[in-house]
Amino acid sequence: MVSFTKLFTAGLLATSTLAVPVKVQKRSTSKRGAAYNDISTVSALTNTGTVAWAYNWAMSLSGDLPSGIDFVPMLWGAKDFGGWVAAIETALSSGSEYILGFNEPDMPSQACMSSSDAASYYQSYITPYAGQAKLISPAVTSSTTDGQGLSWFKSFMDQCTSCGITGLAVHWYGSTADEFKSFVQEAIDTASSYSLSEVWITEFALSADINGVVDEATTVAFLNDVIPYLDGQPSVTRYSYFMAAENYLLSGSALNSVGSAYCSTSA
Repeated sequence: MVSFTKLFTAGLLATSTLAVPVKVQKRSTSKRGAAYNDISTVSALTNTGTVAWAYNWAMSLSGDLPSGIDFVPMLWGAKDFGGWVAAIETALSSGSEYILGFNEPDMPSQACMSSSDAASYYQSYITPYAGQAKLISPAVTSSTTDGQGLSWFKSFMDQCTSCGITGLAVHWYGSTADEFKSFVQEAIDTASSYSLSEVWITEFALSADINGVVDEATTVAFLNDVIPYLDGQPSVTRYSYFMAAENYLLSGSALNSVGSAYCSTSA
């Protein structure tokens, strides 16, 4: 099992600076998204029209997205509670239609919450917006350790029965496409058991690439295998590869071979 502490941990603790509301026209119904820290990196992913949404592990844009890209705000964790109400009202008035829950609350290095605390916080801070947006669960890791990953999620859902959640968010880091598909199927089955209509994979990558792509050909082959699989799963409604950044999906301001595979219209 790899560590889920990532090179960009500091970057994921994004600021809560508010964005001016701007209505956006939705670009497409594509499932693919852009996970970013630097908003200027997103434009390189949007030229083919295969990337339709974006998020930055935060509750505010911190800049302008390309036209037609749907911003999805996240309440990362307890550090953001103070600025949440103003930020989410700005996001919703700007056209955001979903709210993401906490970031890896099952991990000590990330949002770090017990399932019971997370259920209480979710109902206090996110559930009140159920009538204005679709609510996605906290994003859990693919850890198989008891009390983490989908085990943590099940405990959370058992205590959050009236939270208004419509979708399960998960992260995955591993070694092979088959391993990834097996985990996604487990996530689909878990979501179904709680009558959730959507599964989001808001971070996924090969473990070797957590600190940057090691071998582009290997990663391209992985993406060419798993993207058609994800697009063929009706329950998987959105996903985002890790991430829109140098030596991940980009080289400089342009897509590298991995980014081209991720954004390909024929994937």
